[in-house]
Formats: sequence, structure tokens, C-alpha cells
Amino acid sequence: MEKTRRRGGIKNVSLFITVILFVGLFAAGSAKYDRFLSLSTFLNLFNDNAYLIIVSVGITFVLLTGGIDISVASTLAFTCVFSAFLLRLGVPAFVVIPLVLLIGLGIGALMGFLIHSYDLQPFIVTLAGQFFMRGLCAVISTESIPISDSFYKSMALGKVAFGKAKLYYYVFIALAVVALAYYVLKYTKFGRGVYAVGGGEQSAVLMGLPVARTKISVYAISGFCAALAGVVFSFYTLAGYSLQNMGLELDAISSAVIGGTLLTGGVGTVIGTMFGVLIQGVIQTIVTYQNLNTWWTKVTIAALLCVFIVIQRIIAIRAEKLKNKG
Repeated sequence: MEKTRRRGGIKNVSLFITVILFVGLFAAGSAKYDRFLSLSTFLNLFNDNAYLIIVSVGITFVLLTGGIDISVASTLAFTCVFSAFLLRLGVPAFVVIPLVLLIGLGIGALMGFLIHSYDLQPFIVTLAGQFFMRGLCAVISTESIPISDSFYKSMALGKVAFGKAKLYYYVFIALAVVALAYYVLKYTKFGRGVYAVGGGEQSAVLMGLPVARTKISVYAISGFCAALAGVVFSFYTLAGYSLQNMGLELDAISSAVIGGTLLTGGVGTVIGTMFGVLIQGVIQTIVTYQNLNTWWTKVTIAALLCVFIVIQRIIAIRAEKLKNKG
């Protein structure tokens, strides 16, 4: 019980710091640049990063168990390329979308099975998955494949207007994923099992929790979210290209860490992860307003990662000291 309270304290403090950082960055941009403080700027953070929010939510499930998944960017790219390829052949969208989602789910579940059943390192297994999925992209096509399907076009252009500001339909998919993931992690037996496995796998086994099913499930969820993000990204770009989103897995992992998820597992929330994505979006917007090289976004994110890892470690050490004093 004491360990649970300590981890809960770390989670709450990390989330609070993440939200304060987002508000501070948005306020700083608003004070420095004209027209930054607007509903349009705020909603564009979601419009431009809806697919990253979905990927990051899937990554969060894996990180909460103490694992890692670096195959998500390749799964996203494969989804885009394969979808564009099938649509060009005349396969209807209502067949293509479920098919690519099932492929993402299956690939994730397979990696989770290999990791748990054969006690393999998650990094190595998901690295193999990354190479495999990216290789499949090149097998299908090395050229960009445009998407002209009417449903995809309607999703790309459909939006809800709030005066001059707008929110595209595919953003609601990302928000639904966040809401569902939040409910699952907070209010279901499976969600409690995810946190328990991350807090200590051996302890979870002794408690009689279904560790194997939980570990396989989180990788399946990550694969599914990566494929769903690929569908959303297809709406966003209306094209499939084998080299899309190289390095996206690092953006997703950094979003989760900035959002308060510990790489050691057991601590984190999808709400914090969403704010981690929005923080990256605010930084990118400020860099654009400042007319700087886009690599400054990566530099800033790297600095934030270092700061958040140190903060999380300090909080954990302080909590441990309080426990020993008690």
C-alpha cells in the first residue's frame, strides 16, 4: 500500500509539472508573438499532432509495464503505404481500414508473445519489428502513392468550425483514444494489472495476476494504436510513402516521458502523455514563429527530456527517503 501511494504521488507531481510547463510555454508564446494567443493556434496543436497523440498513447501502455516499442513508426508508415496501395487497386475504405488495424494488432501481439514467452529484450524484438515493417513498405513501393478515395478525402477535409478556428474530424479519433485509454487504465482490472506489472513483475506473478496476457496485450495495443495513427496520418496527408515519419517512435517515447511516464514502469497517465505531445507542438509553433531551423525543436525536446528524467528521479528518491523515515 505504501509503495502504491508513493508511486501515486510521483504520478500526480509529474502530471502537475507537465501541465504547468504546457501553460507556461503557451503563455510565453502568447506574450512574445502576435496572434499566438488564439483558439486557432490551440486547436491546430491537435490538428497537427492527432496521429502522434494516438501513437504515444499506445507507447504509454508498453512503458507502464517497463517495456519499450520502437516499431511504431514503421507500423504507421506501413499502414499508410499499404492502405494507399489497396485503395489504388480499388479496394473500398471500409475493408482497408479494418484490415490494416488487424495487421497492426497482430504484429504487436506477436512481438509481445516473443518478448514474454522467450524472455527476449523488448528493444531487440521491436527493433526487428521496425526493420520488418519498414522493409515491407519498400517492397510495396518506394514511391509516394497518392490517395484519392472519397472517404479519405472527406475525413481529410471535414471539420468543425469555431468561428475562424477549426477542428478536423480525425482529431476526435485521437481524443476518443485518449478517453478510452484513460478509462481502461484507471477503472478496469486490466489497467490495474498494467501498473502492477510495471511496479514489479515478480510481485504481480505472486499476486496471481495474468502477467503473460497483460504483457502481450500492451504490445498488441501499441501495434493497434500505431496502425490507427497510420490511418489518421493518411487522412492528414492523403498519401503513403515508405520513408514517412522516420524517428517518430522517439517523439512518442519523449512525449510519454515528458508527460510523467517512468521508463522503469508503473507510473504514468495518458493525460500526461497527451500534454507531452502538446508541449512538443507548442515548441514547434514557437520555432516556426521565430523562423528558426526545425532542428531547434529536437534540441529543446532533448533538454526537456533530461530535465524531466532528473525531476522524476529526485521525486522518487525523496519518496523513498520519506518511506524510510516512516
